[in-house]
Amino acid sequence: MEAFTRFNSPQLPLIHRGKVRDSMRINSKKRLIAVTDRISAFNKKIKTPIPGKGAVLNGITNFWFEKTKDIIPNHLVEAVDPNLSVVREAKPIRVEMIVRAYLTGSMWRGYEKGQRTFSGVTVPDGMKKNQAFDAPILTPTTKDELDTEISEKEIIRLGLVSKPVYQKMKKTALALFERGSRYLAKKGIILVDTKYEFGLLDGKLILIDEIHTPDSSRFWRAADYKKSRTKVAQMDKEFVRQWMLKNKVAGEVPLVLPARIVRETARRYREIYELITGRELQLPPVPPAARIYHNLIHARLIRPGFVAIVMGSASDLPHAEKIQSYLERYDVAIQKRIISAHKNGERIVELAAAYNETVEPAAVIAIAGRSNGLGGALAANLTIPVINCPPFKDKADMLLNLNSSLMMPSRTPAMTVVHPDNAAYAAVRALNIYSFKPHLQREIDELKNELNKADQKLIQ
Repeated sequence: MEAFTRFNSPQLPLIHRGKVRDSMRINSKKRLIAVTDRISAFNKKIKTPIPGKGAVLNGITNFWFEKTKDIIPNHLVEAVDPNLSVVREAKPIRVEMIVRAYLTGSMWRGYEKGQRTFSGVTVPDGMKKNQAFDAPILTPTTKDELDTEISEKEIIRLGLVSKPVYQKMKKTALALFERGSRYLAKKGIILVDTKYEFGLLDGKLILIDEIHTPDSSRFWRAADYKKSRTKVAQMDKEFVRQWMLKNKVAGEVPLVLPARIVRETARRYREIYELITGRELQLPPVPPAARIYHNLIHARLIRPGFVAIVMGSASDLPHAEKIQSYLERYDVAIQKRIISAHKNGERIVELAAAYNETVEPAAVIAIAGRSNGLGGALAANLTIPVINCPPFKDKADMLLNLNSSLMMPSRTPAMTVVHPDNAAYAAVRALNIYSFKPHLQREIDELKNELNKADQKLIQ
C-alpha cells in the first residue's frame, strides 16, 4: 500500500505542518486537518511512514468524538476522506493533559532513575514497573516541541490558561479517561495512559486534536497483563519506541525503520482500529492522492484544477489579468505571483515546494519578456507544465525579444505561447482534467460550426 506523507494544495493555504498532521485554512471559521502516515517518537520525526496509519488515527479519533460529545463538545464538522477532517477553528490551549493509570513508559524510565514527582504529582516509593495507581493521575505537559512537564501551579502562574478553565479541563480529562477505560475494558483492552488537548471556541471549552488513538495513548491487552505485568505487549507505537531504543547508533535512536518493523506497526494500528471501532479498515485500492483529490472536489473544498500566473514584475499585471479573464471561463483556481528570476529567484525554490506536490493538477503561466529567465528557471524546478506568455508591447518588441522565451536551456521544457487567450487555453488543456473535456470539445465544435457556416455563405 502506498503511504500518504504530505498534503499540498495552493487552494487551501497551509497553517501548520506538524509531526503527523497538516492543517490547512478553509476560511476564518474552519480548517482542514490531514492526518498523514508520518510517525514520530521521542519528539523526533521518523523518516519511514506507516501505510494506513493516518486513516487509522483519523477514524479512531472521529469514532471517539462521537462517543464522548455528551461529556464535552469537540471541533469535528465532518470527515471528508479517511485521512481528512473538516474542523471548527478554535484557539488551542498550550497544555497537554496527560492521564496515567499505570507506572510505565517514560514515567517508569524516570522513576527507575529516582524521580518521584511528575508535573507536580508525587508518586510513592516501592512501585513496580507497569503497576496500577490507586486512581488515575494527571501529569500535564507544555504543548511544544519538548512536551515539558509542568505543574498545575506553574500553568496558572504562567497564564497558560485561567484557573476556572483548567479546573474544567482536569474534570473533563478524567471523565474522558473513565469513559474510554470502561468502553475498552469490554473489548479486553486496558487504556494505560493518554493525552487530551483542548481549545476555546467562542469562549467555551472544546476537545480538539485526537483522542484515544495509538499515537496519543498506550493500550495493553487485559489477558496479556494478567499473564505478565512486566512483559505485557504493547498495542500502540511503544512497539516502535522499544525497537528504536534497542537499535541506537552512537547513542542516537535510528530514524529509518526496516520493512519488517513497518509491516508489524501497520498491522498493530489496523488491529487496534478494528478492536476499538468494531469495523474493518476499508481503503480503496487507489493511490491516496487520487482518492483525496476526488473527495475534496466532492466536498467542494477545492476546484478540479489550479493555474498559477507568475509575473516577473508588477508592471506585468495588466497582461496577467488578461490571461486570467480567459481562465475564468473554466473551473480552475487561479493564483497570481510576482517573482523575478534575476532579482529574487530564490523564491522559485519555495514556489516549487508548494506546487510540485499539489493534490490537484496544476500548471504555470510565466510572464516575462526581455531577457526571459523566468520561464526557464520555473521549468527547471517544477514538475508541472510551464507556459511562457511574454508581455510584448508591439511587433517590434516581439521580434527583438521572442527568442529569449523560445530558446530554453536543455531539460527546461517551458513552452511559449504569444497570445494571452491561447496561453490560458493551453494551460487548461495541459491540466488534462477528464471533467473538462466535454467543455473543451464543445468549444472545438462551436469553432468548427462557425467556420462551416462562414464557408457555406461563401459558396451559396
